[in-house]
Amino acid sequence: MSGRQRRVAVGIGLTLVLLGAWLLGRLQPYREIVERGPTPQARANPYLAAELFLRRQGLEVRRGGGLEVLPRPDGAQTLLLLGERERMTPRQAERVLAWTAAGGRLVFVAERLWDKKAGRSGDLLLDGLGIQQYLSAELAIGEPRDGDRRRAELARFYLQNEKTPAYLAFDTAFHLYDSRHRTYAWANSGEATHLLQVHHGQGTVTVLSDAWIWENPNIGDHDHAWLLWYLSRDSQVTLVHRVAGEGLATLLLRHFPAALLALALLAGGLLWRAGLRRGPPLPAARPARRQLEEHLRAEADFLLRRGGQASLLQGLQQDIRRRAGHREPRFAELPEEAQWQLLARFGRLPAEHIGRLMRPPGQALPAADFTRQVADLQRLRNTL
Repeated sequence: MSGRQRRVAVGIGLTLVLLGAWLLGRLQPYREIVERGPTPQARANPYLAAELFLRRQGLEVRRGGGLEVLPRPDGAQTLLLLGERERMTPRQAERVLAWTAAGGRLVFVAERLWDKKAGRSGDLLLDGLGIQQYLSAELAIGEPRDGDRRRAELARFYLQNEKTPAYLAFDTAFHLYDSRHRTYAWANSGEATHLLQVHHGQGTVTVLSDAWIWENPNIGDHDHAWLLWYLSRDSQVTLVHRVAGEGLATLLLRHFPAALLALALLAGGLLWRAGLRRGPPLPAARPARRQLEEHLRAEADFLLRRGGQASLLQGLQQDIRRRAGHREPRFAELPEEAQWQLLARFGRLPAEHIGRLMRPPGQALPAADFTRQVADLQRLRNTL
């Protein structure tokens, strides 16, 4: 490289360094948060944030797929029924209430309104506890004053010896009522009640008008997370998202055990009957003795058992007609007697004998007659 080229290269390098330094001086770092929405786990579980919150408080949380196995109430146990219960059966409702009476804590959401004409709501847990749910509009709640309008929309939950209530954003369209007057704690917004706590046996029941306060977007608002901790404190928690009805097999086994046993015995008898052997077993021949003649004989015996004599005779007769058609193209168009005459000429046999051989099979023949007819048909076929 010449001296001039070296100076040009150095100049270009210095220019690039100065340009890079200037660009670095102009650049300013910044932080940008890209909102990607909830994770797939959060979309699949609306109470994922509630589970994580309880675990951070040191509580053991188990997510249940149904009510197949209720937690043992031998220690402090809390059962949160926050999902749909429209398929809950009376037996499942009885088990849940019995579990609560044995010392469990039950928290569930009221699902149906009280039907005055029917005298029930159809919600098995509500009806079993004597708690009724109404629309707040039926109570003619008055409008709050302007200064208290915002707080009147929030339910207030007071604890004993506490002056400041917890504020909860329940849906104010619903109201809970304890017809047996056993409530010892409640949360009100205006004149509507959205949370009731009653004793049931040795356990406690908390009824909510709705559970959306504990869903992922809302648990961080107001005192929602605190209420969840308060109801579950010092216990093991089982969270059930949806209560499925009992399966058909379980219901049949419970209500129709005798019919299922009879059906099983009948099926076993049919299988035993189908597996019976017909006749004595034949000794298996050695592979070295299985010759072509034996295979043909076995195939003929099989066809005789399955289709009878008629199938074998008809097969021979059809083969004879087919071969006669090759020798005389108009054979199929001839009358039956003319066909017999032609076959008698081909086979050099009397026409009367051909007629007896080619008639459709009738009643079963004695073994000797059947063997003789098969032999005659085979000889006739071999002459064609």
